Amino acid sequence: MVTGIHNYSEIGKLKKVLLHRIGSEVDGLVPDNFARLLFDDIPYLKVAQQEHDCFADILRKNGIEVVYYADETAKALEKPEIKDRFLREMLDEVHFSSRGVKEAVYAYLIGMTPRQLVDKVIAGVRKSDITDYKPRTLAEKIDEAYPFYMDPMPNMYFTRDQGACVGNGVTIHHMSTATRRRESLLLQYMYEFNPEFAPAGTEKWYDYRDPLSLEGGDILLLSKDIVAVGLSERTSAAGIETFAKRLLAESDFKKVLVFNIPKKRAFMHLDTVFTMVDYDKFSIHPEIEGPLQLFELSLGADGEIRVNSITDDLASILASELGLPAVKLIRCGGDDPMAAQREQWNDGSNTLCIAPGKVITYERNYVTNDLLDKNGIEVLTMPSSELSRGRGGPRCMSCPVYREDL
Repeated sequence: MVTGIHNYSEIGKLKKVLLHRIGSEVDGLVPDNFARLLFDDIPYLKVAQQEHDCFADILRKNGIEVVYYADETAKALEKPEIKDRFLREMLDEVHFSSRGVKEAVYAYLIGMTPRQLVDKVIAGVRKSDITDYKPRTLAEKIDEAYPFYMDPMPNMYFTRDQGACVGNGVTIHHMSTATRRRESLLLQYMYEFNPEFAPAGTEKWYDYRDPLSLEGGDILLLSKDIVAVGLSERTSAAGIETFAKRLLAESDFKKVLVFNIPKKRAFMHLDTVFTMVDYDKFSIHPEIEGPLQLFELSLGADGEIRVNSITDDLASILASELGLPAVKLIRCGGDDPMAAQREQWNDGSNTLCIAPGKVITYERNYVTNDLLDKNGIEVLTMPSSELSRGRGGPRCMSCPVYREDL
């Protein structure tokens, strides 16, 4: 068993990773709530679970310890007073139509075991689960047709976003959308009350209760000195600056590079369009090549953040920052515009690097996979007919906890 948090790169040999096995929460998806729950399709659960198990098996066969969100959070809730605090804080994040409904949901959940409670808050509390409560107020009656008292968390299997392990610490994120905000609370309790996951002394660079949005898909560890962050539709400038100030003041990281990327769904997070696959190779969405606006954040002698603006193409930026003569950018879909659009939609550039030059990808992105192979990258493919419907790839579905140093 690997202990502690240690993560200083995107490509160091992965030793431990945090996943969430997709579950019944996706059965709560219907076209009527797609916008509310940030989905635009419905994965077939049975096949999605088989695909996710295949993903975990690939990781284990490569010597990587796999731990799961539900298991690790349940360990944190073993004491009754901690379980009660967790539930109350979870319910405070939900918009209930009345105090009576909130109390009924609390009464329904509090008697569960820690593991049952975690599973249920992820799956969602349906109105049909609580048969002894009847609508009383006008607000409750108006809301009666909606099937859930507490929405499910179908995005939970994208464990990259709720938090990140950076250096010897964690960032626990204030997600930009209300529907995903509760997901980070599980990691908050894991950090605070599960010493197997986060031993005493583990740093915290960002807190769930911080009011500024920051999401893990926008955080890339380019080296032991440099963290890249995407200024995206989901991560705010103020959130980045708060994170950077804490990280640079209290760790050995020297610089935070802020990539100002388009604020649209196709560029949802930085790792949607840009991932590191080897010391000098990157898988990219062609539209990210630039010229790009970049902000270099460093810490001044007075403890304040210094901001330097740079505009250049991506290859030049990466080569300069990493001290390399040149870097290789491997385009998702290659030079075929149709293949680029198709495979980018299915997260062709969202690779999970498990060792230098060794990545896990979706098998459906065959054009990009072939290009990676031709550029000397060992490609391990996984099935993805159902998991890909959530619009996230292998990197999105994984939170590295421990990597060996390069």
